[in-house]
Amino acid sequence: MTAVTDEGPGQVRGQVAGQGPGPERGRSPDEGSAPREGLPKDRGRPGRGWDDGLIARRAVSGAAPQEASAAVPDDDVRPQVEAYVPSGSPLSPRLDALRELVGLSRARLDRTDLAEAGRVLDEAAARQRLSSRHTVVAIAGASGSGKSTLFNTLAGAQISEAGLRRPTTAAPIACSWTDGAAGLLDRLAIPGRLRRRPQQSGTGADEALQGLVLVDLPDHDSAAAGHREQVDRVLALVDAVVWVVDPEKYADAALHERYLRPLAGHAEVTFVVLNQIDRLPGEAADQVLDDLRRLLDEDGMALGEHGEPGATVLSLSALTGDGVGELRELLGRFVQERTAATRRLSADVDAAAARLRPVYVAEGRPGLGERAREEFADRLAEAVGAAAAGQAAERAWRRNAGRACGTPWLRLWRWYESTRQPRGLDRTVFAAPPEEQLTARQRVEQAVRTVADDAADGLPGPWAQAVREAAVHGAQGLPEALDELAARAGAEPGRGTDTDPDPDSSEPAEAAEPGGRTGAHRGRAAGRPPRPAWWPAAVLAQVAMTLLQIFGGLWLIGQIIGVLEPGLLTPALVMLAGIIGGPLVEWSCAAAARGPARRYGQEAERRLREAAAGCGRARVLDPVAAELVRYREVRERYVAVTEFSTTGG
Repeated sequence: MTAVTDEGPGQVRGQVAGQGPGPERGRSPDEGSAPREGLPKDRGRPGRGWDDGLIARRAVSGAAPQEASAAVPDDDVRPQVEAYVPSGSPLSPRLDALRELVGLSRARLDRTDLAEAGRVLDEAAARQRLSSRHTVVAIAGASGSGKSTLFNTLAGAQISEAGLRRPTTAAPIACSWTDGAAGLLDRLAIPGRLRRRPQQSGTGADEALQGLVLVDLPDHDSAAAGHREQVDRVLALVDAVVWVVDPEKYADAALHERYLRPLAGHAEVTFVVLNQIDRLPGEAADQVLDDLRRLLDEDGMALGEHGEPGATVLSLSALTGDGVGELRELLGRFVQERTAATRRLSADVDAAAARLRPVYVAEGRPGLGERAREEFADRLAEAVGAAAAGQAAERAWRRNAGRACGTPWLRLWRWYESTRQPRGLDRTVFAAPPEEQLTARQRVEQAVRTVADDAADGLPGPWAQAVREAAVHGAQGLPEALDELAARAGAEPGRGTDTDPDPDSSEPAEAAEPGGRTGAHRGRAAGRPPRPAWWPAAVLAQVAMTLLQIFGGLWLIGQIIGVLEPGLLTPALVMLAGIIGGPLVEWSCAAAARGPARRYGQEAERRLREAAAGCGRARVLDPVAAELVRYREVRERYVAVTEFSTTGG
């Protein structure tokens, strides 16, 4: 069968299917195909004559060949395929933002969540590689709605078969008013035998339709599943759709629920035509049209009236031609604007963004606030025993002060008491019992869960899960790291620990502090306190008081045994001064050491707290913050895709 196709660049228009490029290859123009009866030969220019096959030939039988011919000047060297270059449109930055959004989200979202966005990007890239001079418009409708009749009326030829038998249209048929649409039709998978050219009348209406590619689709309610699949496939690829409805099926639920309602966002590239108004008497056509508009409003498809964006709704009769001229005029303006493809792709981006909204838009203001960070640091400090370590350091300071400034008799008594205890008891570091260690580990895990929940609060599900996984993964080994941290703090060189208690003290080592531990080192002091400058003077004063006691005692003994002259008052006063002065010096030193001891304990607690907080920050907070930064990045990309402000999105 001879078929006229819109071939790619460099190919001769109107060439016979299956032949080479023409006479330049040494072949006759008609070689390989016998002329058909009733078809004229173009003896001057092979393939220049219009031929749409047997169906169209029946419609134009008796017409002059030149009337059925869409003649193209010999000097027409327009390109067959033109790059798609939308001017002044925000579509390109939106597509770039969507592409970046998909790229940033692949590691966090399921493939099914990004499938529609990926399809939109692929289809947009495919459409932008093809002609921007052409607008592909599909005519869709239910069986018996008259869409094929309208298709033939617009084309001016009997291209699509129309009749009472259903289904009449079994495959999409295309009619192109100008050359260069081959790539677009290839994208729709319409074979060359189903590509036609319209009847050119040479009027202004035909000039306005230059660039139109009209596609007649099978019935969307066809009993054949393959027909419905073709309708769905082509509708996802065309630039605009003309929905043809009739007075009987205009309220069909299959049309509204399956197509019009889901495609409400594509209203600007949608025409809804009420056909067969010639069957309605009087004002019935207006009533049916008003009811159709009401149904479209319920579908969410804004009506494009009075310059407002939305679907275009009108009534006509394809059989009598009433209202077809208005549709032709609307299609002409629509095609000449050359914005249909951009509008369609923009609507596709809107639909994809609407589907992605639940996985990108947070309900609140998620993040790690200062309060959450401080509470996390407090919980880690509690788990590592920072407060107990500070108290132990304060007590160590006071013991050192008592050891340096206390009376020798009290120190001797403490030594005697320590010798009566089991050997090594005062030097033993009691390891935390297993249940206590478990409690500390649970505290760490609870702290991690709490900070992860605070950070993920309000986040969409996938990103909240990513934040929690980052926190849990970072928390692996955190209790052991805190134990090691406490051990290093307790065994820091030059500072000593509570494991080296005062041998003159009857107090046990500070290894069994209440409150639980992360390990055996929880509750130790940070180290041996340094001696202040006034301690030597206090030691000398205590030595002097001791010497006074000894001197006064010896003096009294000498008088008692008669070695010295009697006079009890003076040696008694000397001895009493030593006895009273020793405890007084010790009490004064203890009072003077109270403030420095407290500050030393607070400093030890602060160091251990900051060390634990640093460990938690590196292992938990930083990974969580990185996930939140990633979410903010994709949220900014999503805002760019949806063209919403950050506060309004």
